[in-house]
Amino acid sequence: MTNQILNIGGMTCAACSGRIERVLRKQKGIKQATVNLATEKLFVEFDENETILDDIKSSIIKIGYTVLEKTQTVDTDKERKAKEIKTLWRKFIVSAIFAAPLLYIAMAPMLSDGNSPYFPIPFQINLPFPQFLLPMRYPLIYAIAELILTIPILIAGHKFYTVGFKALAARSPNMDSLIAVGSSAAVIFSLYNSVQIYFGNFAAVDSLYFETAGVIITLILLGKFLESLSKGRTSEAIKKLMGLAPKTALIIRDGAELEIPIDEVAIGDILIVKPGAKIPVDGKVIDGRTSIDESMLTGESMPVDKKDGDLVYAATINTTGTIKFEAQKVGGETALAQIIKLVEQAQGSKAPIAKMADIISGYFTPIVCVIALISGGAWLFATGDIRFALGIFISVLVIACPCALGLATPTAIMVATGKGAENGILIKGGEALETAHKVNAVIFDKTGTITMGKPSVTDIFSAGEKSETDILQIAASVEKVSEHPLGQAIVNEAQNKGLTLFEIKDFESLTGRGIKAKVNGADVAIGNRKLMDDMSIDLGAMIDIADKSAEEGKTPIFAAFDGKIAAVIAVADTIKPSSKAAVEVLRAMGIKTIMITGDNKKTALAIARQAGIEEVFSEVLPQDKAAQVKKLQDEKYKTAMVGDGINDAPALAQADIGIAIGSGTDVAMESADIVLMRSDLLDVPAAIELSKKTIRNIKENLCWAFGYNIIGIPIAAGVLYLFGGPLLSPIFAAAAMSLSSVSVLTNALRLKRFKRKENRV
Repeated sequence: MTNQILNIGGMTCAACSGRIERVLRKQKGIKQATVNLATEKLFVEFDENETILDDIKSSIIKIGYTVLEKTQTVDTDKERKAKEIKTLWRKFIVSAIFAAPLLYIAMAPMLSDGNSPYFPIPFQINLPFPQFLLPMRYPLIYAIAELILTIPILIAGHKFYTVGFKALAARSPNMDSLIAVGSSAAVIFSLYNSVQIYFGNFAAVDSLYFETAGVIITLILLGKFLESLSKGRTSEAIKKLMGLAPKTALIIRDGAELEIPIDEVAIGDILIVKPGAKIPVDGKVIDGRTSIDESMLTGESMPVDKKDGDLVYAATINTTGTIKFEAQKVGGETALAQIIKLVEQAQGSKAPIAKMADIISGYFTPIVCVIALISGGAWLFATGDIRFALGIFISVLVIACPCALGLATPTAIMVATGKGAENGILIKGGEALETAHKVNAVIFDKTGTITMGKPSVTDIFSAGEKSETDILQIAASVEKVSEHPLGQAIVNEAQNKGLTLFEIKDFESLTGRGIKAKVNGADVAIGNRKLMDDMSIDLGAMIDIADKSAEEGKTPIFAAFDGKIAAVIAVADTIKPSSKAAVEVLRAMGIKTIMITGDNKKTALAIARQAGIEEVFSEVLPQDKAAQVKKLQDEKYKTAMVGDGINDAPALAQADIGIAIGSGTDVAMESADIVLMRSDLLDVPAAIELSKKTIRNIKENLCWAFGYNIIGIPIAAGVLYLFGGPLLSPIFAAAAMSLSSVSVLTNALRLKRFKRKENRV
């Protein structure tokens, strides 16, 4: 299967995106097609053996939409959006220049005699009005003047007609179809009455609707302009990420420094980065030391020290020294590119909550057309006034807003996923974003998640014959051959203290128990209690010391020299500074916290106590972790599993939400739904809180979108007027429709104010 993202042009509402999805899903070889109206992108998954990309593009073009060239840089995308906004503004200004006098000459006579069902006033308003245009004296000149003012407006809004009628002809009406039919009905009716005036029926001057068509188009253009501005703001986060990458790189070729475009950097190239410059691609330091600001990837503000052998990532900033590094990942393989890809995919996905809106949007426009015809026909039958009935017909068509329905969910998801990425929280899709807000139990892996993941020596308890320094020196000499992480902790402690290690002989590794060797002629055994028991070594008082260490969450390691107990070395994987704070926040949110680990019960309980975790599953094998998650799910818990994404993959996949803790290299963890770019557990409650705020925002948007249409359409159909209330003017209907989409977008933009709680520990 192949995945592709295509930029689609020409969509105006949810009916458009729905039509593209329906057409493509019927096409052979296409497994999935999802269109995001807010981002104007198509995410398509297809089998290359059954269809090709050109066929998919042809299908889209055939139904009246365009496939734009895939944006390569943030600059070209920004330029395209800016051009679109500028064009809409220019069209609005042109139409407004002509609509203002058109509306004035249409309304001034009505206000003077109170002859309007839309403005029933008990007194006259005498507005200045040119005598040569008085409709009762010079009706033909008046009609021609209105027509002349209307034509430039219709030209400015010509796309509503070309797109709208084309969609109507294809039996897939959209928002443009509603505008086109409504305003065209007003223009055609007005042209008919203008002809009537020409042939002497001067009373027809009261049935001109040119100003309705002109002002509707003007207001819709204003709404589209505001909508375009708001859409640009919803995608600021992804643009910001795309804009992070430098455009050039300083490379060493043939012994000389050469500045080349970033696209020309190849794997294996040696690059130089000076202080203040951005890292061009991912790679490994081969010369120099420095500190690098990685906040744009991880959200972590403190610079990270780098030396030979350390990894560096594209778009991070070199702060102090000059370094040379070897390029290892370029182009779409860099950590930044993977993040952008994840965010784009998430922004293009649909949350389950959007399904109802999608279904309704598919039937919405045809239903509105039927309601408009029925209500217009009913009023014509009841009153015999075609002018009045036409006003009802136009108002119903124009007030209906499928845009608000189509934008309600994707705009909120766009802003939320972008805001999450800014805070180092990568949410892989709308489904994960929606599910996270229901989580009421969070399961943490211990090692590397709650703890630092790097054991260190905390205590050395001597049995009395040798000093702590001697014990450490001998133990480290033996452990330097071992690859066990606990042994490496002992070696690191000796190196940190500058101790010289001895040569050893007869090294022997005893799986599951420890190691043996000869050091300076002495037999040294280092390991667990089982090893000591196998060697029949009397531990004496050291047993109590070992038990106490275990209760404190430390791992006791016994050291015996020449068959006698010499010391207990306590090694612990200390908890992260943010672990306790994160657990406190989760518990305050009413979420159950659980730790799962393969460690022994005493150590696990000690770590849990330090972190404030309520429940512990200890001595659990990696393959059994998923079963423990399933057990909680059977107890009706909505679970989130937090782990490192490698050993915990089955559990991450089993949980309702899998949350992977990692750095920029871990963004491709397939088993997780959410990836936390830094190892700060406060990002776990932050992700859940972001989900809660997003779902609340989506529900507000959907409530507004549905409520607006449910209330607005009956009012436009004259239900209130039927019971003595006001009648909705088509002009006010157009204004309301334009503002409805902008209201949804503005509400979604409130999510940009989301702030992650900082570490309080």
